[in-house]
Amino acid sequence: MNGAHDVGGMQSFGPLPLEENEPVFHADWERRALVLTLAAGALGHWTLDEGRHARESLPPAVYFGSSYYRIWLLALESLLERHNLLSAEEMRTGEVAGPRPAPHPRQLRAESVAGVLARGGPADRPAGDSAPRFDMGQEVMTRVMNPRGHTRLPRYARGKRGRIVALRGHHLFPDKAAHGDRGAAEWLYGVSFEGAELWGAGAEPGLAVCIDAWESYLEPL
Repeated sequence: MNGAHDVGGMQSFGPLPLEENEPVFHADWERRALVLTLAAGALGHWTLDEGRHARESLPPAVYFGSSYYRIWLLALESLLERHNLLSAEEMRTGEVAGPRPAPHPRQLRAESVAGVLARGGPADRPAGDSAPRFDMGQEVMTRVMNPRGHTRLPRYARGKRGRIVALRGHHLFPDKAAHGDRGAAEWLYGVSFEGAELWGAGAEPGLAVCIDAWESYLEPL
Protein backbone atom coordinates (compact mmCIF):
# COMPACT_ATOMS: atom_id res chain seq x y z
CA MET A 1 0.00 0.00 0.00
CA ASN A 2 1.05 3.61 -0.42
CA GLY A 3 1.11 4.46 3.26
CA ALA A 4 2.58 7.22 5.35
CA HIS A 5 5.54 5.00 6.18
CA ASP A 6 6.88 5.05 2.60
CA VAL A 7 8.77 8.35 2.65
CA GLY A 8 12.01 7.25 0.97
CA GLY A 9 13.23 9.94 -1.41
CA MET A 10 10.64 12.50 -0.26
CA GLN A 11 11.56 15.98 0.93
CA SER A 12 10.29 18.77 3.20
CA PHE A 13 10.09 16.76 6.41
CA GLY A 14 12.52 19.09 8.13
CA PRO A 15 15.85 18.30 9.80
CA LEU A 16 16.46 14.95 11.48
CA PRO A 17 17.32 15.68 15.12
CA LEU A 18 20.30 13.72 16.42
CA GLU A 19 20.47 13.15 20.15
CA GLU A 20 23.97 12.69 21.52
CA ASN A 21 24.31 9.54 23.67
CA GLU A 22 20.67 8.74 22.97
CA PRO A 23 19.28 6.09 25.34
CA VAL A 24 17.64 2.95 24.00
CA PHE A 25 14.40 3.95 25.73
CA HIS A 26 13.29 7.43 26.72
CA ALA A 27 10.60 6.19 29.12
CA ASP A 28 9.61 2.96 30.86
CA TRP A 29 6.48 2.58 28.73
CA GLU A 30 8.67 2.30 25.61
CA ARG A 31 10.49 -0.64 27.15
CA ARG A 32 7.15 -2.25 27.95
CA ALA A 33 5.86 -1.63 24.42
CA LEU A 34 8.82 -3.55 23.01
CA VAL A 35 8.39 -6.38 25.52
CA LEU A 36 4.67 -6.70 24.77
CA THR A 37 5.27 -6.71 21.02
CA LEU A 38 7.89 -9.46 21.27
CA ALA A 39 5.84 -11.56 23.67
CA ALA A 40 2.65 -11.26 21.60
CA GLY A 41 4.47 -11.96 18.34
CA ALA A 42 5.95 -15.14 19.82
CA LEU A 43 2.43 -16.56 20.19
CA GLY A 44 2.54 -17.23 16.45
CA HIS A 45 -0.78 -15.70 15.42
CA TRP A 46 0.78 -13.33 12.87
CA THR A 47 3.91 -13.03 10.78
CA LEU A 48 6.59 -10.36 10.95
CA ASP A 49 5.16 -8.96 7.73
CA GLU A 50 1.64 -8.71 9.16
CA GLY A 51 3.07 -6.84 12.12
CA ARG A 52 4.86 -4.45 9.78
CA HIS A 53 1.68 -3.99 7.74
CA ALA A 54 -0.27 -3.13 10.91
CA ARG A 55 2.13 -0.28 11.59
CA GLU A 56 2.09 1.08 8.05
CA SER A 57 -1.73 0.91 7.95
CA LEU A 58 -2.11 3.58 10.63
CA PRO A 59 -3.77 6.79 9.35
CA PRO A 60 -1.14 9.30 8.16
CA ALA A 61 -2.01 11.87 10.84
CA VAL A 62 -1.62 9.22 13.54
CA TYR A 63 1.57 7.81 12.03
CA PHE A 64 3.36 11.14 11.63
CA GLY A 65 2.06 12.37 15.00
CA SER A 66 3.32 9.35 16.93
CA SER A 67 6.68 8.40 18.36
CA TYR A 68 8.44 5.21 17.28
CA TYR A 69 7.16 3.01 20.10
CA ARG A 70 3.68 4.50 20.08
CA ILE A 71 3.42 3.29 16.48
CA TRP A 72 4.45 -0.18 17.68
CA LEU A 73 1.89 -0.08 20.48
CA LEU A 74 -1.00 1.06 18.28
CA ALA A 75 -0.20 -1.66 15.75
CA LEU A 76 -0.07 -4.28 18.51
CA GLU A 77 -3.50 -3.24 19.74
CA SER A 78 -4.85 -3.70 16.21
CA LEU A 79 -3.28 -7.16 15.91
CA LEU A 80 -4.55 -8.36 19.30
CA GLU A 81 -8.08 -7.32 18.41
CA ARG A 82 -7.91 -8.72 14.85
CA HIS A 83 -6.82 -12.13 16.10
CA ASN A 84 -9.40 -12.22 18.91
CA LEU A 85 -6.81 -12.25 21.67
CA LEU A 86 -8.12 -9.11 23.38
CA SER A 87 -11.05 -6.82 22.67
CA ALA A 88 -10.80 -3.06 22.44
CA GLU A 89 -12.75 -2.80 25.70
CA GLU A 90 -10.40 -5.20 27.49
CA MET A 91 -7.40 -3.20 26.38
CA ARG A 92 -9.08 0.05 27.42
CA THR A 93 -10.03 -1.14 30.90
CA GLY A 94 -7.29 -3.68 31.58
CA GLU A 95 -9.97 -6.18 32.65
CA VAL A 96 -10.38 -9.50 30.83
CA ALA A 97 -14.02 -10.31 30.12
CA GLY A 98 -15.23 -13.79 31.11
CA PRO A 99 -13.08 -16.59 32.51
CA ARG A 100 -9.34 -16.03 32.35
CA PRO A 101 -7.94 -18.22 29.54
CA ALA A 102 -5.40 -20.95 30.18
CA PRO A 103 -1.73 -19.99 29.66
CA HIS A 104 -0.76 -19.96 26.01
CA PRO A 105 1.52 -22.89 25.03
CA ARG A 106 3.94 -20.56 23.22
CA GLN A 107 4.90 -18.19 26.02
CA LEU A 108 8.11 -16.22 25.54
CA ARG A 109 9.77 -16.27 28.94
CA ALA A 110 12.41 -13.76 29.99
CA GLU A 111 15.20 -16.34 30.12
CA SER A 112 14.49 -17.35 26.50
CA VAL A 113 14.44 -13.91 24.90
CA ALA A 114 18.16 -13.64 24.08
CA GLY A 115 18.22 -17.04 22.39
CA VAL A 116 15.01 -16.43 20.45
CA LEU A 117 16.23 -13.07 19.15
CA ALA A 118 19.62 -14.55 18.24
CA ARG A 119 17.94 -17.26 16.16
CA GLY A 120 15.75 -14.74 14.38
CA GLY A 121 12.99 -15.83 12.03
CA PRO A 122 14.53 -17.41 8.93
CA ALA A 123 12.51 -16.57 5.83
CA ASP A 124 14.35 -18.75 3.31
CA ARG A 125 12.22 -21.46 1.71
CA PRO A 126 13.04 -24.49 -0.48
CA ALA A 127 12.89 -23.57 -4.16
CA GLY A 128 11.93 -27.04 -5.37
CA ASP A 129 11.86 -27.04 -9.17
CA SER A 130 11.65 -23.25 -9.34
CA ALA A 131 14.59 -21.55 -11.09
CA PRO A 132 15.45 -17.84 -10.98
CA ARG A 133 13.91 -15.93 -13.86
CA PHE A 134 16.71 -13.35 -14.00
CA ASP A 135 20.50 -13.68 -14.33
CA MET A 136 23.35 -11.73 -12.79
CA GLY A 137 23.98 -8.53 -14.72
CA GLN A 138 20.61 -8.61 -16.46
CA GLU A 139 18.78 -5.31 -16.91
CA VAL A 140 15.28 -5.20 -15.45
CA MET A 141 12.46 -2.73 -14.96
CA THR A 142 10.52 -2.54 -11.72
CA ARG A 143 6.77 -2.65 -12.01
CA VAL A 144 4.57 0.40 -11.53
CA MET A 145 2.21 -0.76 -8.82
CA ASN A 146 -0.12 0.74 -6.24
CA PRO A 147 -1.25 -2.32 -4.29
CA ARG A 148 -4.06 -2.24 -1.77
CA GLY A 149 -2.10 -4.47 0.60
CA HIS A 150 1.47 -4.77 1.80
CA THR A 151 4.51 -4.51 -0.45
CA ARG A 152 8.25 -4.13 0.04
CA LEU A 153 8.82 -2.26 -3.23
CA PRO A 154 9.23 1.41 -2.28
CA ARG A 155 7.51 4.08 -4.33
CA TYR A 156 10.74 5.80 -5.36
CA ALA A 157 11.93 2.60 -7.08
CA ARG A 158 8.80 1.78 -9.10
CA GLY A 159 8.95 1.96 -12.88
CA LYS A 160 12.75 2.29 -12.79
CA ARG A 161 15.50 0.60 -14.79
CA GLY A 162 18.06 -1.37 -12.79
CA ARG A 163 20.52 -4.24 -12.99
CA ILE A 164 20.63 -7.56 -11.13
CA VAL A 165 23.74 -7.57 -8.92
CA ALA A 166 22.92 -10.39 -6.47
CA LEU A 167 20.75 -13.46 -6.09
CA ARG A 168 19.59 -13.54 -2.46
CA GLY A 169 17.85 -16.90 -2.52
CA HIS A 170 14.28 -18.16 -2.36
CA HIS A 171 12.30 -16.50 0.43
CA LEU A 172 8.89 -16.07 1.96
CA PHE A 173 7.00 -13.46 -0.08
CA PRO A 174 6.08 -10.61 2.31
CA ASP A 175 3.28 -9.19 0.16
CA LYS A 176 1.29 -12.37 0.81
CA ALA A 177 2.69 -13.29 4.23
CA ALA A 178 1.34 -9.98 5.55
CA HIS A 179 -2.15 -11.22 4.73
CA GLY A 180 -1.91 -14.73 6.17
CA ASP A 181 -0.32 -16.72 3.33
CA ARG A 182 2.72 -18.34 4.95
CA GLY A 183 3.47 -20.63 2.01
CA ALA A 184 4.07 -18.20 -0.85
CA ALA A 185 7.76 -17.76 -1.69
CA GLU A 186 9.74 -16.13 -4.49
CA TRP A 187 13.29 -15.57 -5.63
CA LEU A 188 14.84 -12.44 -4.17
CA TYR A 189 17.39 -10.28 -6.00
CA GLY A 190 19.70 -7.40 -5.28
CA VAL A 191 18.93 -4.72 -7.87
CA SER A 192 21.17 -1.69 -8.39
CA PHE A 193 19.89 1.63 -9.74
CA GLU A 194 21.84 4.65 -10.90
CA GLY A 195 21.07 7.75 -8.88
CA ALA A 196 19.96 9.67 -11.96
CA GLU A 197 17.43 6.92 -12.77
CA LEU A 198 15.81 7.38 -9.37
CA TRP A 199 16.19 11.11 -8.75
CA GLY A 200 16.78 12.62 -12.19
CA ALA A 201 19.48 15.01 -13.35
CA GLY A 202 19.84 16.54 -9.89
CA ALA A 203 21.06 13.29 -8.32
CA GLU A 204 24.45 13.19 -6.65
CA PRO A 205 27.08 12.23 -9.27
CA GLY A 206 28.19 8.61 -9.02
CA LEU A 207 25.35 7.68 -6.68
CA ALA A 208 23.95 4.14 -6.89
CA VAL A 209 21.23 2.57 -4.75
CA CYS A 210 20.78 -1.17 -4.28
CA ILE A 211 17.50 -2.62 -3.04
CA ASP A 212 16.29 -6.18 -2.48
CA ALA A 213 13.38 -6.93 -4.80
CA TRP A 214 11.22 -10.02 -5.14
CA GLU A 215 10.83 -11.58 -8.58
CA SER A 216 7.25 -10.48 -9.18
CA TYR A 217 8.37 -6.85 -8.77
CA LEU A 218 10.54 -7.13 -11.88
CA GLU A 219 10.15 -7.29 -15.64
CA PRO A 220 12.96 -8.06 -18.12
CA LEU A 221 14.29 -5.45 -20.53
